[in-house]
Amino acid sequence: MRVYSGASSVLPRLLIVLHDLAMVALVWTSLRWLASYAGAPPASALGLELAIVAGTQGVVLRMVGLYQGLWRFASLPDLANLVRAALLGVLLIVCILFLLGMLDMVPRRVLFPYPIALVVALGMPRLLYRLWKDHRQGKGNGATERVLVLGAGRTAETLLRDLRSDGRYQPVGLLDDQRALKGVKVQGVPVLGSIDELPYIAQETAPKLIVIAMPSASAAEMQRVVSLCDETGLPFRTVPRLSDMLAGKPQRLELSEVRIEDLLGRKPVEFGAAEAAVQGKRVMVTGAGGSIGSELARQCAAAGARSVMLLERAELPLDDVASELRRNFPHLDVLPVLADCGDAVACRIALAEGMDYVFHAAACKQVPMLEGQVREALRNNVRATATLARACRDAGVGNFVLISTDKAICPINVLGASKRFAELVCQAELEGSQVQLSVVRFGNVLDSAGSVVPLFRKQISQGGPVTVTHPEVTRYFMTIPEACQLILHSVSLGRDPSSVYALDMGRPVAIRELAEQMIRLSGKRPGIDIAVSYTGLRPGEKLHEILFHPDERYQRTRHPRILQAAPREVRGDVQRALLARLDQLLADARSEQALVALLREAVPEYTPGPEGGETPAASFPSQE
Repeated sequence: MRVYSGASSVLPRLLIVLHDLAMVALVWTSLRWLASYAGAPPASALGLELAIVAGTQGVVLRMVGLYQGLWRFASLPDLANLVRAALLGVLLIVCILFLLGMLDMVPRRVLFPYPIALVVALGMPRLLYRLWKDHRQGKGNGATERVLVLGAGRTAETLLRDLRSDGRYQPVGLLDDQRALKGVKVQGVPVLGSIDELPYIAQETAPKLIVIAMPSASAAEMQRVVSLCDETGLPFRTVPRLSDMLAGKPQRLELSEVRIEDLLGRKPVEFGAAEAAVQGKRVMVTGAGGSIGSELARQCAAAGARSVMLLERAELPLDDVASELRRNFPHLDVLPVLADCGDAVACRIALAEGMDYVFHAAACKQVPMLEGQVREALRNNVRATATLARACRDAGVGNFVLISTDKAICPINVLGASKRFAELVCQAELEGSQVQLSVVRFGNVLDSAGSVVPLFRKQISQGGPVTVTHPEVTRYFMTIPEACQLILHSVSLGRDPSSVYALDMGRPVAIRELAEQMIRLSGKRPGIDIAVSYTGLRPGEKLHEILFHPDERYQRTRHPRILQAAPREVRGDVQRALLARLDQLLADARSEQALVALLREAVPEYTPGPEGGETPAASFPSQE
């Protein structure tokens, strides 16, 4: 069976080689005959000439890589190869004939037109074969789906080729906002009008699918396009991203759904390489089983860390992440540790061999839940953080990175206040030590565990309603890769003993608009197919978040979208006294109200209430 399979794969290429050699011989013989007909002396050694020409030209055709492609996909690069082969071939033929003393026997009217005739003779069959295959494939499938393409650039041209080759789709037209393109044909498909005319043209052309081929469109443009697609009531898809194609292009054309990141309201921040920060270093990530912790561990592994220690108290997520890293990075030293950050002994054991970077991502993060769980919020977010920071100081860790939140600024909820308390105790515990402290504040992370995106997706799949707390509520959003890249870059941006970092996330996103866009992306219509209901602000929530405290004077860093500020001064003795009182209260089962009072004492700006702490946000520093 294997012998037959090998022969079946070699035979087509052998036939192509024989075809090309026959064309070479036919071209030379025809030019010889035409020259003789025009008065040139007949060839005295035509057989020898044909052997020299066919042998030389055959070697050249192979050298230029002509037989690495398929006739089915013949294109301009193949034509360029033919031209190179013809020119190089005639030069070598002239040299060989000269060395053999036969050059004077070959008329110039044979040598000069030979390259042109050869390109035509070899290129025409390839072109006709491709046209025939495209036509047959397009007609062979009666179940083709009519497609209207948005965009008429290079991406659209490539898409049209793929759509025809795939055989499942029939392009009926293009839409583009460049008025000069109206009436122009791309790959034989006409540009019918502008994108704003989509609802009208969709009725005229009756497509079954709309494909967005606009990779350079901004988030605002994508929102406009999605709204227009929604008006048509037709399903819509987008061309695969380059990153998705690099991850493994499928055998057949796959059109992907528009992703929620495309509608973020700004372009995703590009950070560039961050390998230098952790390359060859020993790294520990706490909360390694969570969305941020696991992605951070992956990026550290990809950046060339010498070892990655995973500290996590949930055994199944810990095992999943450790197994994934070992599978994808077989030479990486992966060290899973099943423990709680609040366990001082476990922290000392984990850090005993030394550590260059500790990324503390473990925390309780659910705002409404923590409003009724003050004790656990303070135990996990504050006491455990202080325990880990102290262990890092005693072990001589190089860098301690605390993952905080924008809710820690003028907090109105237990989550924000506890994370602000954690920032303060880290400053107190690491003050005067050799440990460099970096506090990285996040906005809401798209598609992370507990974010609104998975909730909305689940509600949409169940037919709704999609629940939004308030019609005017807004949030700053960032993607998981942005969050992790911000962490990795923060450790290399400054050399101050302690710094606070945040990402310039552009304008806030209205949650109502986010919900409506997600409904549209699912092919449904908000308010018609799926209802949007308003439930009211939950405990600890506010309408709008702010990005940094007015007393924290932020500066632009080397990266134009990362902001750095010196933390506000703290008194270490006061914080240590508050921690000692916290330890006493955590040991008392009836201390809930006392814990709230302690939290308000530790974070004076903490003002509980649905709209407390709605301090106007300071502006971002100018980029000028």
